[in-house]
Parts: sequence; structure tokens; C-alpha cells
Amino acid sequence: MKKLIVLIATVTFLFAPLQQAKANEGMWFLMFIDKKIDDMQKMGLKLTAEEIYSINNSSLKDAIVQFGGGCTAEIISSTGLVLTNHHCGFGQIAELSTPENDHLTNGFWASDYSKELKPKSLKVRFFVRMNDVSKRILGQVNDKMTEDERMAAINKEIAKIEQENSEGGKYVVSVRSFFEGNEYYYFVYQDFQDVRLVGTPPDMIGRFGGDTDNWEWPRHTGDFALFRVYTDKNGNPADYSPENVPMKPKHHLPISIKGYEAGDFSMILGYPGRTNRWMPAQGVEQNVEFAYPAWVEGSKLGMDVLKKYMDADQKVRLDYASKYAGLANYWKNRAGMIEALKQHKTVASKTKTEADFTKWAQDPSRKAKYGDIVEIINNYYAKTNESARHNNYLMTALRSSTFAGLPANLGKTLVQYANENEAKRAEMRPGIEEMINATFQKSHMGLEEDVLAAQLNLYYTQAAKGGLAPYLKIIGDENKGDFKKYINKAFNSSVFTNKDRLIGYLNNPSADMIETDELYKLSSDLMDRYRAESPEDKALKDSYSKAFRLLVEGLRESGLSPIEYPDANSTLRLTYGKVIDLPLGKGKVNDAKYNYYTTLKGTIAKHKEGDPEFDNPDKLIELYKKKDYGQYADKNGELWVNFLTDHDITGGNSGSPVLNGNGELIGLAFDGNIEAMAGDVIFDPALQRTISVDARYILFIIDKYAGAKNIIDELTIVK
Repeated sequence: MKKLIVLIATVTFLFAPLQQAKANEGMWFLMFIDKKIDDMQKMGLKLTAEEIYSINNSSLKDAIVQFGGGCTAEIISSTGLVLTNHHCGFGQIAELSTPENDHLTNGFWASDYSKELKPKSLKVRFFVRMNDVSKRILGQVNDKMTEDERMAAINKEIAKIEQENSEGGKYVVSVRSFFEGNEYYYFVYQDFQDVRLVGTPPDMIGRFGGDTDNWEWPRHTGDFALFRVYTDKNGNPADYSPENVPMKPKHHLPISIKGYEAGDFSMILGYPGRTNRWMPAQGVEQNVEFAYPAWVEGSKLGMDVLKKYMDADQKVRLDYASKYAGLANYWKNRAGMIEALKQHKTVASKTKTEADFTKWAQDPSRKAKYGDIVEIINNYYAKTNESARHNNYLMTALRSSTFAGLPANLGKTLVQYANENEAKRAEMRPGIEEMINATFQKSHMGLEEDVLAAQLNLYYTQAAKGGLAPYLKIIGDENKGDFKKYINKAFNSSVFTNKDRLIGYLNNPSADMIETDELYKLSSDLMDRYRAESPEDKALKDSYSKAFRLLVEGLRESGLSPIEYPDANSTLRLTYGKVIDLPLGKGKVNDAKYNYYTTLKGTIAKHKEGDPEFDNPDKLIELYKKKDYGQYADKNGELWVNFLTDHDITGGNSGSPVLNGNGELIGLAFDGNIEAMAGDVIFDPALQRTISVDARYILFIIDKYAGAKNIIDELTIVK
């Protein structure tokens, strides 16, 4: 292991609540990690706060990147090798696959730099530094401002802060709100655009267990993939070029094959996407009873239509693999959240806290500010329950059907194109052609026609109480709610469903042709309804926003809320805890001696030949039979596959490194457990678990399964 540099502490800000939090709960800013360091060191951390986060010198944070805007990844070699989840790179792997060279199904391993593959669009984001600008921003607002005036003043100051810290465009600066607008911090990042695929196991290792095992324990999934960051010759970010060179990072993570035991300290650094721990009681109730059921039903419908076509055609399977995986993931997640939030009686618990808060707020010194805010919040949810149901049916239609939204968005551009002069058209045309080519490269009209018709039928029948777009009502009355015939006719006549028609349109544009197109009219109405906000809606939303901000401020002031940290919002956080087991649920059996890890024995025991979720590759079975695990087996000769910790993570943490007390990588986080599916809203210390791939299994697949010795040779492996 390369010795970590001891760095100079620069943080003096005091964040008292940090000292009171439970060890395994909380997603902490690195800026304040010195307030947690004593607790972490007592649990087994061997590093200092400066070795985790430093502004001026290399530290652990320099090895952590946001991957593709929605996952986490880490640098694991001195030549810019990136480790993340297979499911995080799924879209890029599918994009780079063809029926003839199916990397998604068969895996891919580049034997040298020249064989690494560049997807069309992929970037990684490095975190440089952060700072507190709460006083500066909140100094621009006052209680007499409307919500619009408040946001205008805040956004004006944010623009100044972002410009001041970008160093002329070298960095991306993002100012984010925390605690519902009660605090503000800026984050400085540097983006790198040339990122190439280096290696991926076959789908049946990287996605082993499929939808059946998703969110479940025990797991046996090799959910990892490897990419590499390239720079120009001076180490700067650069667009793709054959002249670019592998990155020389400030820090890379060593990988430990020493193993771990139950109770061992561990920590995760990553980019958790979104939690709602501060959500009011009736917000949870709205999700459980109105929003999430619609999301579940709409997602399942989309999955069923996609799967019918994907099972019948390999190219369709590759082209829609990423969309299907996204629908399936949230389908199971939202269904699990409904059940978990009900079991935990989350609404009742939060209602009690809010009742206690209302009593606290009746003090004469507080009543004017806080006295009626819970009532305002509850009124908002009561008036928006049906629209939440409606919006989720519409949202799932837009997510599962390309042609629910594309004609409206592309159509507006085509109308503008028709109204421009020849010079402006020539300027616009390359971008439009690129959009058209990208759409038709991976769109299959039979599938798209069926999924749109099915989603419209569901939307029409289930979301009527929320109010439908007028044009959709007319179609519904005419077709008695059966949209199949209408959509078939619209697809056959529309310019948007035929690439040659669209290219021909660019040669002879007519705004009237777009504006009378049936799919354009339908799509425009759907998008207009999705974005609609009446003056009454706006006023209701504004009163809610102010009340929610005051509720969070008041709960922190009163100490009535047990939450001590801001919600996750895709900013870099650290969470820590320990390796720990999970009580086995009814009917669940683990192959390992203890229930905090699984082994390859269990992977092979799940094998079902020909099953799309549980069919192991022949070579993996052969290696198991021979017990050919090399240096990656434990002292008893077993090969560990997945393991559990009690870290506090959420979506966006996928691909995050699990580190031991020395800052060495022992695993790769990829999932949570169904028992704690309510984790985005409440933290359950008894059941909340992170499921990770053991680093030894990752190395075993690279080394023994793939024979990619070139990749092993560039890693820092700690024995």
C-alpha cells in the first residue's frame, strides 16, 4: 500500500449534531469529518481526517468519482483504472455491444490500452473542495419576500459564487441547498469526458440473480465493471482523441485481499442520490397510498411489454436492456417501500413528532413563525393526493415509451427549423440529424407502438380523477378507451416514426406538417399536462415550500427530530459502520457459515441451466469444481462473493468503495436489502444493510476467470 500523506486540517466550522449521531446512521460531509474522527477511530479507523479529506494535498476523496452522473466509482490504479458496478456501466456496455460482438452477454476484457472501447457519452466527476456559503446566501433574503423573489435573490448570489470559483471554466461549481433551504454549500468539481470500457464480466456474472434476487439477501452477484479515464498529454480533461493518455490520478485505492470479519470497521465514500428523511408525515402517506402504487403499476406494465419483444430478438434485448433494468429496479423498490413504510408505521411516527412540534410552537415567542406550518403542510398534501397519483401514471408512461415525449421535444425543434433562414438551418441540421440517428439506432417501432398504447390505456382508465389532457379525452371517447387502433394509425402516418421521413423533412421543412402530425399533437398534450401548473397550484406549492423550510428549521431548533444530517442529494458523503449479519427471513437459506457473507458454493447451488437469471457460465462452474481460486480464497479455501455492512446508503451509492480501517478497498457496494426498503425515509438500525461484492471475488473474476493478467498487474494489492 502506498503511504497516505498526512494533510493540514483547514476546517474550523463546528457542527454540533454530528457528535450525537448513531455510528451507522448518517451521510456526512467530508468537510466536517473531523467531528466524527474520534468515533471512527474507536471503531477501527487507522486514518486521520486529513487523510480522508484535504483541499491542498492528495487524500481518499481524490480517488472517488461520480460516474455517469448517477453512480459512484473509484480509481484503483496509477493509470486511471475505474471500478464501478456492472449495472452502472450497463448502458455503455449495451451500447458497445452488437449481436456479433455481444459484450453484454459474453463479457469483454481489453488486453491493452488500444483495445479499450469508447462509448459515445460518458464522464466522471472528481470532487475538488466544498465550502459553507449559508450566511452569504441567506443574507440576501428576508421574510417579506415571496417565494419567487426569494429564489431570484438566491439564484443571483449562486451565479456569483459559481463564477468566482470556476477559475475561468476549469471547474464545474454547484451551489446546493440543504435542510430544505436553511443551509447552502458550494461544491467544486472537475469533469473528465474521455472514459473507456476496459473490462466487464458476462451478464450472467455481473447481473446474476436478475430481478428475482434484486434487493434480496443472500446474494451472489459479481456486479462490477472496469473503465479508464484518459487525459491530454498534460493531464487535463479532453474530448476523446487517439492522442490522449491514461490519467495519472492524485490518489488510487489499494485493494486488500486480507479479508474481514463480523464487527470489523468499514466505511463508504460515494454520491448518494436522494433521501427524504425530513419528509412530513402526510408526504409519506401520499407516496404510500397514491404516488408509489401508480409508479409500481405503470412500471410493471412497461416491463411486461418490453420483455415480450426483448425475449424474441437479441438486438431488441441489447437496445432496451438499460431501459428495462431501470424500470425493473424502481418497480421492485417502490413496491418494497410501500410495504416497509406501512410496517414501520412511519406515518404515525412522523405525525406524533409533528404534533409535539405544534405544541412546542404554541409558545408566544414561536407561534407567529411556526404555529400553523403543520396545518399548511397537511393542507397541501390533502389537495395534491389525486394529482400525485395522476402524475405518476403519466411519468411512467413517459419513462417507458420513447414516443410519448420525443415527438413534442423534437417537434418543437423542427418547427423552429422550418421558420429559420437557410444559414440558420445549416447550423441547426447536424444536431438534429444526430438526434434522429440516435433515436432510430435503438428504437423498434412494434415495441414502441405497443408500449405507448398500453400506457395510454392505463393512464386513461386509472388517472382520470387527476385530469387528462383535453386531446387525450377526445381520443379516449372516440376509441372507448382502447388506444391500440389509434396509435397504430398514428405510427403509420407520423413523420416521427420513420427516419427517412424525418431526413426528408429537413430537405423540405414545413411547420404545418409537424403541427398537424397526430403523434406530435398527442405527445405535446402529454408533455403540457406533465408540466402544467395553474396559478392555484403555484400558490399552494409556494406556501408549502415556505412551511416545509420552517418545519425543518423548527425541528432542528427544538431538537424534536432524531435526524442530524441533511438529506442526500448527489453530493459526496461518507458513511461508516461495521461488517454485520442479517437475521435470515422465512424460507431464506445462506450457503456460508455466517450470514454476513456468501460464497461461490451458493452461486453454483443457484445454477439453473438456460435460466436468464441463474445460468452460470461453464468456466465459472469449472473453476468452482476445481476449487481453482488462487490467492483469493479464505483460510478455509472458500471464495467469498458478497457481504453485508450496516452502512447508510441509497441510490447513487452504487459503485461506492467499501474501505477498511486502512483505507483499502475490500468491496464494492451495489444494493440494499428488501427488509430496509424504507431506508430513503427512515433508517432502521436493526435491519438496514448494504450489499457489496467482495474485492477478492472481483479479482478472481478478472484473474482466474478472464485471464486478464494485464489488469491485475496494474493494481496495488495488499496481502
